[in-house]
Amino acid sequence: METWKRNLWVLWIGCFFTSASFSMVIPFLPLFLLQIGVHQHTEMWSGLLFSSAFFAGAIASPFWGRVADRYGRKPMIIRAGFVLFVIYTLMAFVTNPYEILALRIMQGLLSGFIPGSIALIGTNTPNEKIGYALSLISTATASGGILGPLLGGGIAHLFGNRLAFASAGIFVFIATFLIIFWVKEENFTPSKEKGSVKNDFKVAWTNRTLMMVLTLTVVTSCSVMTIEPVLPLYIVKLGSSSEDASLLAGIVFSLPGIASALFAPYWGRWADKVGFQKVLVIGLLGGGVGTLAQILFGEIWGFSVIRFVYGVFFCAVFPALNGLVVKSTPDDFRGRAFGLNQTANQIGGMIGPMIGGFIGGIFPVQIVFVVTGLLLLTAMGMAYRKGNMLNRPIKRNAWAGK
Repeated sequence: METWKRNLWVLWIGCFFTSASFSMVIPFLPLFLLQIGVHQHTEMWSGLLFSSAFFAGAIASPFWGRVADRYGRKPMIIRAGFVLFVIYTLMAFVTNPYEILALRIMQGLLSGFIPGSIALIGTNTPNEKIGYALSLISTATASGGILGPLLGGGIAHLFGNRLAFASAGIFVFIATFLIIFWVKEENFTPSKEKGSVKNDFKVAWTNRTLMMVLTLTVVTSCSVMTIEPVLPLYIVKLGSSSEDASLLAGIVFSLPGIASALFAPYWGRWADKVGFQKVLVIGLLGGGVGTLAQILFGEIWGFSVIRFVYGVFFCAVFPALNGLVVKSTPDDFRGRAFGLNQTANQIGGMIGPMIGGFIGGIFPVQIVFVVTGLLLLTAMGMAYRKGNMLNRPIKRNAWAGK
C-alpha cells in the first residue's frame, strides 16, 4: 500500500477514536454541571466552559503550527494525544466547575490532534486526491461523533458521567499509539526560517485568499458553537424525562454525524472536480436553511429529521475550508497555515458558546437557532461573493523569501 494511503487510513482510525472520545463527554458538560450541583446560571457556566478551551487554543495554535513546520506534524499529533488522555482521565475526578474550567483551558493550550492530522494529510497526499482525503478525515470525525454521543450517553445513563470521561481517555490513548507505530511523514522539509508567530501573521496577511478562508472559518465555527451550550437542554425540553436526558441527547447529537459519514465522501469527490469554493457555498446554504428549519418543530422526531438533513449539507463545509487552506499555501508554510486556521476556528468557537449561553439565558432558545442560521447564511454570502479569489491558484513564487 502506498504510504499516503496507509497514513490516510491510520489517521482516519486515529481521528475516529479522538472524535469519539471528545463527543463522549464534551456535549454533556451542561448535564454534568447539573449532576455536580450547579443549578444556577447553568447556561452561563456551560458557555464559559465551552469557550475557555477555544480561547486558550486560539492563543496556542500558531505556536504549535510553527513547531510543526520545524519538527514535523506527526510529533505534534502524538503530543496532543497524550495531553487529551491525561485531561479526560482527570475529568473523571472533578468536583466543581472551577476544576473543569482549569482542565478545559489546559485542553485548549496543549491539544490539536485532529488539526495536526489534517495538516499531515494536506502535505502527504497527491494534489488530485486532497478533496477525497480531507473528506475521509471528515467522515472519521463524523463517525466518531456518531459513536461518541451514543456510547457516552449510554455509559452516563448506566454508570454516570465520570466513567464516560475515563472511557474517553482510553479511546484517545489507543488513537495515539496507532499514530506512533503506523504513520510515516514523508513529504516534510523542516522550516529553517528563524521567524516568530508575529511574522507568520504578517506573511499570512499578504495572502488574501488565506485571509478570506480564515475569516470564513471564524464565522462558520462561531455559528456552529453558538448552539452547542443550549442544545442538550433544549432536547430535554422537547420531550424527555431527566433520567433519559443523556441518552436522548446522545442520539440526537449523532444524527448530523451519521449524515456526514454517509455523504462527506461524495462532497469530497465533487470538490476535486468542481472546486472547494462551490462545495463550500452549497454546504453553508444548506446548513443555514437547515438550522433555521429546526425551530419549526416542537417535538423531538421532526426536530431529529431536520438535524439529519442539516448534517447532509453541513458536512461539506469544513473539509472545503481545509481544502482551501491547502490550495492557498505552499508546503513549507502548511503547518503554520493550519495553525492559523485552528486559531480562527478557536476564536469562532470561543465567541459562539458565549453568544449562545448569553442568548439562551435571556431569550427563548429558538432565538439561538435563528442567530446560528443567519451566521451560516452570512458566511455563504461571503464565500459566494469572493468566488474568484477563492478559486485563484496560489502563486508559489510570491512566497519566496517570506
